[in-house]
Amino acid sequence: MVITPGPARRIPAAAADLRLILVKACRGALLAPLGFAWLAALAGGARAEEPWPQRPVHVVVSYGAGGAIDVVARLLADPMAATLGKPVVVENKPGAGSTIAAEAVARAAPDGYTLLVTGTAHAVMTALYPKVAIDPERDFQPISHLGNMPFVLAINPALPVTDYAGFVAYLTAHPNTVNFGSAGPGSSSDLGALLFAQMAHVAFVRVPYRSTPAAMTALVAGEIGFMLDTQNVLVPQIRTGALRGLATSTLERSPLLPALPTLDALGLAGFDASSWQVMLAPAHTPKPVVDRLAEAVRAALADAGVRQRYVDLGYQMPSAIGPAALAAFLARETAKWSPLAKGSGATGG
Repeated sequence: MVITPGPARRIPAAAADLRLILVKACRGALLAPLGFAWLAALAGGARAEEPWPQRPVHVVVSYGAGGAIDVVARLLADPMAATLGKPVVVENKPGAGSTIAAEAVARAAPDGYTLLVTGTAHAVMTALYPKVAIDPERDFQPISHLGNMPFVLAINPALPVTDYAGFVAYLTAHPNTVNFGSAGPGSSSDLGALLFAQMAHVAFVRVPYRSTPAAMTALVAGEIGFMLDTQNVLVPQIRTGALRGLATSTLERSPLLPALPTLDALGLAGFDASSWQVMLAPAHTPKPVVDRLAEAVRAALADAGVRQRYVDLGYQMPSAIGPAALAAFLARETAKWSPLAKGSGATGG
């Protein structure tokens, strides 16, 4: 018996489509993990290539509002934001000789979104605060020097003196009776006063405040007798007669107070002290981010409006900008001020 093959059976179109769907589904179930992994890797690569920054940058200022360090941070914030393309937000964390702000930034993620703007206290942190939990060199990445603000020696007019020689004579005759105000141990003005006491051979009572403007308010009110602090705060009070200016603190006369002699010219040979402002990031911040921040600082300091404000307020432009220049500057300042801080007996605990 011969069996003749019949015509091939055709699968209905609907059934064929269903079989194709089932095959694809099975393959998808097997390949899904690989597909998901590929997509995740692709997405991760895209995120890694996103330009920094992707959100606002926060600048923590180590002293209160209105002082030289705070003013320069706020002055540079908007020009920096224009370069970075994201807002630069300034916040103040004063107290404990700048260590509160420094500790907060040192413990922040090293991603460039949390920065520190501080001053001379950073160079003497370990001298004044031997128990502090951070190291000013190890735990920070330099970004750039931002500038300097010369000091002016100003007294309350109630003191029975009219010039520098009379002031020194009064301090000599009344040791440890006149109060001096500053933003606290380790602040640039406090260190400047220690240098003044050492070189002029005088003694006075150091009274700490949370900021330079707070100390200035106390000086105008007669709660303290004198300050050696930043021009931007004291010059307006000198011009109105609320305070009496006696001298300035750098080797050259101040354009804001050209009639006042320098302490160097008055007999304290080589006296040179000022408030300086620097920007730091947490250690291990990636180099591309550091370079981007330094570029933003450079652009801000080159802005014509910023440069004019520096002149108007009495700031001096930094001689060099960038991480390497700042690292060298901090090394020099630490060597200059730390021995004085240690030898003075000043301590923050």
